[in-house]
Amino acid sequence: MRYREIEPNGFLNNFVKCFWYYETTDKEIQHTILPDGYFDLIAEFENETLTTVKLTGIWTKPKDIQIPNNTKFFAIRFKLIAIEYIFQKEIKSILDSIVNLPFSFWSIDKYKSNEFEKFVSEITSNLDTSIKHLKQIDSRKLKLFDSVYEQKTKTVAEISSTVFWSSRQINRYFQTQFGITLKEFLNIVRCNATYEEISNGNLNPNSDYFDQAHFIKEIRKYTGATPKVLNQNKNDRFLQLSKMD
Repeated sequence: MRYREIEPNGFLNNFVKCFWYYETTDKEIQHTILPDGYFDLIAEFENETLTTVKLTGIWTKPKDIQIPNNTKFFAIRFKLIAIEYIFQKEIKSILDSIVNLPFSFWSIDKYKSNEFEKFVSEITSNLDTSIKHLKQIDSRKLKLFDSVYEQKTKTVAEISSTVFWSSRQINRYFQTQFGITLKEFLNIVRCNATYEEISNGNLNPNSDYFDQAHFIKEIRKYTGATPKVLNQNKNDRFLQLSKMD
């Protein structure tokens, strides 16, 4: 299998984490997708033919998937703020699930399975143009998501104080748009931040966890596995912990 990422530049970085490409070869692969605090738009090609365009919800628990042989994914990993300003809808209705989209969504059906760079370039250009024509973007939301994804603030109280937005209003916004609380979002992002260290063999908690027991409990809650099992990552089961070309 092959996996690569391309990160956007400029203001688009507030909405898009990365564009990513995934390819299997001559055998079917099973993965477990772990919660990471993002959602994805995925175009799936099997034997060079576009077969699925789908939008994932936010994952709050691990998701087992089977990927057929000779499959390619073109995908965009979005930060949560994108659902409101780019898609102009809510995503709570597909929490921990997936919805299929028409092949013509964003003209995805015009791309061939060997045109990932073209896909990235043209979608980037289209998104940049769309963002320029948006209604005024709430600066509190931009600051909130930047603070959480960059791990600048760690608690609901800190975020509320930093962005000058009451915790009650923030939680109402999160429940309405995403179907989760801000606290759970913080926990998921904190868990996601440990995947690289666990992959590199660091099974001890960082300062964001009270102690080893709390660390193991939280990791198991969101991944269904202990840090030790994640680190072993047999058969590249956990895609986000795999070291790939």
